Amino acid sequence: MLIGDVARRSGVSARMLRHYESLGLVRPTGRTVGGYREYSSEDIRRIFHIESLRSLGLSLREVGRALDDPGFTPSELVDDLIRQTRERIAGETELLTRLRRIGAAEPADWEDVLRIVALLQALGSESAGKRQRAALSSAEEAPLPVEALVEAALSETDPNVAGALRWALARSGEDGLALLAEGLGSPAAEVRKRAVQSIAEIPSGAATALLRDALTDRDIVVRRCAALALGARGAADAVPTLIGMIVEGTNDADAADALGALASDPASADRIATRLAGHLAHGTEPPARLRLAQALADIPGATASRALADLSHDEDRAVALTATYILKLRNAR
Repeated sequence: MLIGDVARRSGVSARMLRHYESLGLVRPTGRTVGGYREYSSEDIRRIFHIESLRSLGLSLREVGRALDDPGFTPSELVDDLIRQTRERIAGETELLTRLRRIGAAEPADWEDVLRIVALLQALGSESAGKRQRAALSSAEEAPLPVEALVEAALSETDPNVAGALRWALARSGEDGLALLAEGLGSPAAEVRKRAVQSIAEIPSGAATALLRDALTDRDIVVRRCAALALGARGAADAVPTLIGMIVEGTNDADAADALGALASDPASADRIATRLAGHLAHGTEPPARLRLAQALADIPGATASRALADLSHDEDRAVALTATYILKLRNAR
């Protein structure tokens, strides 16, 4: 079979077939009377083998070794090809993500594109200061895509940068809520906590609903974070978790403040005071009773006053004195 026929059957151009021949990869078995290359069925079979190995990413040199070196073993080379392919996919995926984010920002001209690229690079910098400046300037120079802000907020460990990212996300309104909701499903508790902290900055009913979902999180730290945010929003669902924080002494001052805000409604105040008093009846230790007394100070109503009156006779002197002092302040109002 002549070279033109081989090219048509194999899909390999005549020029490439000549290149294979120059490298010694495949040599035509014979020549016609006129001196034209003539390929045998075995030659064509070898061409198909060359193309199959090339499709795996092997170089022509590696193809030659694979076909001609009896001692050649493929395992190491295949492992190396797998590594290279993964690196290439990761690089292409990163590029695709960057392009999608630039497109989402709807740049008006190439100056906008360059500003967005610069901000995205700064957001991924090893310098916390650069990341913070990128978050804070995103609203002024060029809006950073919400997807990039959410990804950064869910992975940021520096508290100052994290605060700037949450601020930037809050300015975008509810645009990032769907992505933050995905963060609530992360297997990492720390990521779920960051998602709650970011959602807490967005003042909307949809954000409140997500915070309520977080109250059932399997991690206590995430539940407490959600409870504090919900307490600030006046959501009574947070009361049990907030009281638990006071009893356990975890962020108890913040929890007490949240309960005080919730108790501005008289009906809620009575329910909160009843729950707090209920814990006093379950043999809590003196430090916990002291924290409960301090929490009752901000709860109006007769139920809270009765609980404080009982505590004023507590066997622990510090608890009794604190409750007595709080009662004196309440009576003086």
